[in-house]
Amino acid sequence: MTGVYLSLGSNMAREQHILAALDALRAQFGELSISSVFESEAVGFDGSNFYNLVVGIDTALSIAELSDVLKTIEDDNGRCRKGPKFSSRTLDIDILTYGDFVGSEAGVDLPRDEITKNAFVLWPLAEIAPDTLHPVAGKAYRQLWLDYDKNRQRLWPVDFVWQGQVISSAL
Repeated sequence: MTGVYLSLGSNMAREQHILAALDALRAQFGELSISSVFESEAVGFDGSNFYNLVVGIDTALSIAELSDVLKTIEDDNGRCRKGPKFSSRTLDIDILTYGDFVGSEAGVDLPRDEITKNAFVLWPLAEIAPDTLHPVAGKAYRQLWLDYDKNRQRLWPVDFVWQGQVISSAL
C-alpha cells in the first residue's frame, strides 16, 4: 500500500460536491485522513470562492489507475473538461504526492507544484501530515507552512460536517 495525499476543490455547489467526493473516496479507499475545509478566493481567474481540503489515503493502485478513479469521481460530479485550465469547477481532485515518488507518470507530475505555491494546498497538507517530508524539498510540511508568506493568498477554515463528523470549524 502506498500513502497518497489528494487535494480536493470546488467552487460550484461546493458543499454538495465535496461531500460526494468524500463519500466516493471512502467507498473506494476506506479510512480517510481529512484536513479542515478552507475557503479561498479563486486563483488564476475571476470566479466564486473555492472550498479546498486535503485527504490522505492508502492505495494499492498505480498512479495511472488512481488518476482514472479520481477522474471518474470528478466526472460523476459534473466536471467539465472543456474550457480554460483556470476556471470554475464542480470538483477538482489532484494527486499531490504518491509515497516518495518523484517524476512524471501517466501524465501526472509528482510531487505536485501547487504544494509549495498555494496556501489552500499547503495549509491543509501541513495540518494532516505535519512531520511528513516533501519528497523534493526535504522539509516537513509543517515547516514549509511556517515559512510560507501568508500574505500571498487569503484562506480561512469553514464549518463543515461530513457523515455526522465535524471536519472543521470557522475561527
